[in-house]
Amino acid sequence: MSDPDATLLVECRNLSFGYGERRILDGVSFTVPRGKVTALMGVSGGGKTTVLRLIGGQVRADQGEMRFDGQDVGKLDPDGLYAVRRRMGMLFQFGALFTDLSVFDNVAFALREHTDLPEPLVRDIVLMKLDAVGLRGARDLMPGEVSGGMARRVALARAIALDPELIMYDEPFAGLDPISLGTSAQLIRQLNDTLGITSIVVSHDLDETFRIADQVIVLANGGIAAQGTPTEVRASQDPLVRQFVNAEPEGPVHFHYPGPTVAEDFGAGLGP
Repeated sequence: MSDPDATLLVECRNLSFGYGERRILDGVSFTVPRGKVTALMGVSGGGKTTVLRLIGGQVRADQGEMRFDGQDVGKLDPDGLYAVRRRMGMLFQFGALFTDLSVFDNVAFALREHTDLPEPLVRDIVLMKLDAVGLRGARDLMPGEVSGGMARRVALARAIALDPELIMYDEPFAGLDPISLGTSAQLIRQLNDTLGITSIVVSHDLDETFRIADQVIVLANGGIAAQGTPTEVRASQDPLVRQFVNAEPEGPVHFHYPGPTVAEDFGAGLGP
């Protein structure tokens, strides 16, 4: 009999987490299937990047489990955690390239750090990864000599250098022009399918993210407001999800941060 969980790479089970007294996630459960692109979306501060940190073991759940390939990441010792992390790739916001290293050396960094491969083989692997993102010819440039979109693609080549099973993208489209944005989105989908990996994308760009995602999870108020295919999430009748998907200024998410009334701050004469 096949294991029903064999198709799942990441499982979040009744997980709660907070920073100090501020609860970010409260009893959240979801799964990430292998070989698919899963989008984590929601309003700012909803816990999307925190989920990535929990998967990578940077922080540990207060309650519940965050499982990667059947292992509870929060219970791994340092050796086990490092072993799991080597099976993951991460694309940080704005790329986070090493500014003193060339494009080539940025991509080669993980290979040199975590393997004993001879330098000629490292060279071949780096050039193949750069070619996959269209930047083999930019190998000798420094990060300061490439555009924002190119830097994001270099970071993606670095993220796939060790052939990870999971790649996590934290706002991969932020600050990109329409051409670079479309190119980055296409690369995420293409690499996911070509390499047979699993992708988790944190993004606020609805159109591009919905275009490449297999499933969408919308986080809000410590829980999951909607989950399903892009079409199903767009059709959600949840007021917060509708406000988010349709970019409505008024709704459950208010413009004003909670605080004293105008009358309390400035006097009764200024009240409504």
